[in-house]
Order: sequence, then C-alpha cells, then structure tokens
Amino acid sequence: MTRALILRKAGPGVTVQDTGRPGYLAFGLSRGGAADRLALAEGAALLGQDTGFAALEMAGAGGEFEATDDMRIALTGAVMRAHIDGTAIQWNAIHRLPIGARLTIGAATRGVYGYLHVGGGVQTQPKLGARSAHLAAGIDAPLTPGTHLPIGPDSKAAPVGLRLTPEPRLDGGLIRVVPSLQTNVFAPAERDRFEATTFRRDARGNRMGARILPDGQGFHTETGLTVLSEVIVPGDIQITGDGTPFILLSECQTTGGYPRIGSVLPCDLPRVVQAAPGATFRFQFLLLEDAVAVETAEAQRRARLHTTVEPLIRNPHDIADLLAYQLIDGATAGDDLERA
Repeated sequence: MTRALILRKAGPGVTVQDTGRPGYLAFGLSRGGAADRLALAEGAALLGQDTGFAALEMAGAGGEFEATDDMRIALTGAVMRAHIDGTAIQWNAIHRLPIGARLTIGAATRGVYGYLHVGGGVQTQPKLGARSAHLAAGIDAPLTPGTHLPIGPDSKAAPVGLRLTPEPRLDGGLIRVVPSLQTNVFAPAERDRFEATTFRRDARGNRMGARILPDGQGFHTETGLTVLSEVIVPGDIQITGDGTPFILLSECQTTGGYPRIGSVLPCDLPRVVQAAPGATFRFQFLLLEDAVAVETAEAQRRARLHTTVEPLIRNPHDIADLLAYQLIDGATAGDDLERA
C-alpha cells in the first residue's frame, strides 16, 4: 500500500509547501513557497534529507493526522501543542508516528507558521516544478479533511529521538534592511525616524505581506506619487498611501508602485513572518557589502544545521511510566555502611 498521511482534521491554513517555484517572475508569478524557509531547513536537518522536500505549513493551527505506515515526523517553526495518541511530544524534534496512530497539532502558542515534516517528504504532484500551494495565484488550496497525502520512501533504520535548538525568531525584534530603489526619495530625517521608530505587527496580514504599525505618525515622501509600477520581491517594504509600511512576503505580487523605503534581508524575513499580531520590530539599515556578508554567514550556518542535531533528552515530568525506570543503581539496605 502506498505510504500516505491522512488528514482527519485540518485547520484553515494547512498547505503543502516547499522552497517555491523560481523563474516565473516575468510571467507574473512570484516564487511563493514556505513563509518561513528556515523552518524547512531545520526540518531537513532533523530528518537528514534534502531541503527541497515538501512539508505541511500550518498557519496558526494544525489538525489531526493519521499515518498508513510507520513514519518519522519532525516539527519546526511556530510552536504548537502536539500529541501522538494523547501523549505530548516536543517541538523542534523528530518522533516516530506508528501506523494508525493519531497526531494532533493544536493552536500556535508562539509564532504563526508551524511545519510538519515527514521522512520521505510529501510527494504530491508538482506543478510548474514545485509542490507548494500558491494561494494568491490559485495554484492548489488549503488542505481539507479526508485528504490522503502521498509520502516518499524513508529508511526504517533512520533515527528518531533527536532535536535541535532553533534560531530565535518568534517574537519580532531587530530587522536588518538594505536601501531600495526609492530609499532616497525619503528625506534623511524620515529615514532616520524609520530606524528610530518601534513598529507593531498588525493583525492584518497573510502570505502576501505583513502590515506593521509605527509608534507615531506614518512615513511620507513628496515624490511618492510619481513612482512607476516596477518589479518587487519578498522583503520589500512598501509605504502605502497613509504612510503605513507593508512588508512583502512569499506570495507578494510581482509589480507595485508604492515607494519602497528599504528591503528586508532574506535571512531576517522569518522573524517577520513568525511575529504574531502585537509583536514589535525595530529596523536597521546596512550597507550592501555588510548585508552580503550577513547573508553569506547565514547560508553557511544553515548548511551546518545537521551538525547541531543532538539526542532528545526526555523531561522526567513528561514520562508517564517514570517509576518503571531504574533510576538508582547499586541501592543497598544501608547496613553495609556500618560494616565499612
């Protein structure tokens, strides 16, 4: 029988995602793919497989899943409550999902986008060279209960019981940016104020972009209305007509005419997408050469993620049959101490 993961219940934002489909920008299709690509890399490092394997992205909440074969699963990204047949399991770790067992993933307790990876990867039919759903473009849709997701082969001897420590990114923080094509149309005082301002993630946002609200008035430029529509990419920070910044994300449109005050470094985009409404940001401009050095260092760190995987040490509080373990070796009646 074909290996499959069956969705018994599904939250409203569960989709298949991989690294997206580059090469179609000229045709009006942005790359798309996982909102938090770092989470894909972490899952691949845990399972010891290629970063191009597709996983399930869960926006805000997960669902209930059943395996038709013994499988390895890994959980990364936003932290969500997870259980296998009622037993709590740890996030950012690998676990065994036995045949017929129920994996239940609840709402996010920190962050926005959680990821469920399976050993062998989700093997749905590729479209335009990728398996990822691109909701804005109408390529596939959120998954619904009853869906059977084909899963690729995985070694029966592959390890479980491993974990990694994720890069902190679930609570906002400092976001590094480089100047964009329209940065200089903003007066120096406006650019300085942009760096000095604290922003708060608005509740309005999706895979296309995130609206962030400044602590104070918005940002304006006299020449903003003269900007022609041109190519835009994820990370661009558009300043909309009311002066509010909007950070473009994985499913953003391919052209736009709002002035861009800067562009977020790709390695800092996961910090933007994982910030829940109310989380705060600050921005820092970097010179292009400094930004390249930061991105190079991050690429090297991701390439070494597999070396940071370590055994999962179980918390005694979470071990239901703790008393069945021999916790003390060499216990005696105590009279041997008197004889000594």
